[in-house]
Amino acid sequence: MKKEAVILAGGLGTRLRSVVADVPKCMASVAGKPFLYYLLDFLSQAGFEHVILSLGYKHEYIENWLKSYSSPMMISSVVETSPLGTGGGIRLALSKAREENVFILNGDTFLNVDYDGMLALHGKTHAKATLALKEMHNFDRYGAVEIDIESNRIIQFKEKKFCKSGLINGGTYLTHKDVLRSYPEKFSLEKDFFEEIISNSILTGYISRGYFIDIGIPDDYNKAQKDFGDGIYKNL
Repeated sequence: MKKEAVILAGGLGTRLRSVVADVPKCMASVAGKPFLYYLLDFLSQAGFEHVILSLGYKHEYIENWLKSYSSPMMISSVVETSPLGTGGGIRLALSKAREENVFILNGDTFLNVDYDGMLALHGKTHAKATLALKEMHNFDRYGAVEIDIESNRIIQFKEKKFCKSGLINGGTYLTHKDVLRSYPEKFSLEKDFFEEIISNSILTGYISRGYFIDIGIPDDYNKAQKDFGDGIYKNL
């Protein structure tokens, strides 16, 4: 299968306003380059052939930057004229998908994941969607994800609260290109899709041990400056 991905790149970045200029989150400068650069570069090195950007807020910044960005991948984009939520933005982007199964990435999150391993597990479990999960310690910023270790099936999404150790949603997904076709124009992927279908469909969790960061808050954004400058993000 040829690898294809959607990147959600329309976020406002309101929590980053204190340290980042008024631009989409994926355009926040990290070690001298837009964060989006690292996502695209990683996908290119992993053998992806087509990336679809789901754009919204200040999309012109991204479109102008892409004019000077060179990549062997084909890069397409869609632009939402009003906020559609994570689900609506992905649904719109999937209208341009060519492959049966498509990876989905959050534009403000980086996870060094084995895409081929994730694809193999997805096919083996016949999942409606597969979510990359990351083990974290002493966190309260994310909700924990409970899985059955034997089958890799996701059992429950837990509310955000302090957790000493657990798995979190790593912001990388894999699903069929038509899975959201019957959904409304505007909805949340996490609340209205993942959490709603968990009781009657198979959602698989693929545990990744690679580098992870979400630049959505100033502390982690500042941490990313060093990690990406030093190349730490490439570590599995």
